[in-house]
Amino acid sequence: QNSKLNRTERQRFREEAELLKDLQHPNIVRFFDYWEVTGKNKKYIVLVTELMTSGTLKTYLKRFKTIKPKIMKSWCRQILKGLHFLHTRSPPVIHRDLKCDNIFITGTTGSVKIGDLGLATLKNKSFVKSVIGTPEFMAPEMYEEHYDESVDVYAFGMCLLEMATSEYPYSECQNAAQIYRRVTSVSTGLCYFGSIDK
Repeated sequence: QNSKLNRTERQRFREEAELLKDLQHPNIVRFFDYWEVTGKNKKYIVLVTELMTSGTLKTYLKRFKTIKPKIMKSWCRQILKGLHFLHTRSPPVIHRDLKCDNIFITGTTGSVKIGDLGLATLKNKSFVKSVIGTPEFMAPEMYEEHYDESVDVYAFGMCLLEMATSEYPYSECQNAAQIYRRVTSVSTGLCYFGSIDK
């Protein structure tokens, strides 16, 4: 990523990276290590994770368009097991950017793993404060900068919707501002009128 980290943010990243090394679960992409590299007037952070060669749920949907109900049920169960593992750590780990692009399929077993924990954070207080993630998958409370691990459950619901319909959530919206208005509007909310029995 190209974002610049100040000294405090780098220290926080180091602390959280050390904790991420301990996250070992069959439905979480393994994080092995990291190191810092200094280039031309820039510092880079290199992350080393488990190699996932079979693509993401997003690439699967693009290729096959639909997921058989039995497979979807199995994958949903595995995603929820991974989230449960993250959320029951001490302190809880909040992914903050769960989406089909960040859920990987393992080629040998066909199981799924949650990956891209780069935006994950540890809940050190009762709530986290920062707006970060993919707008189409962000829970309303994330926009208010006052949330807990339940935002990942909301994002899982958006993933489930995409898996069931092969449509990206809020695809009718033209920009992040329109998505924000839809998500935070109590009267409209998210409603899908199509058939999920394709």
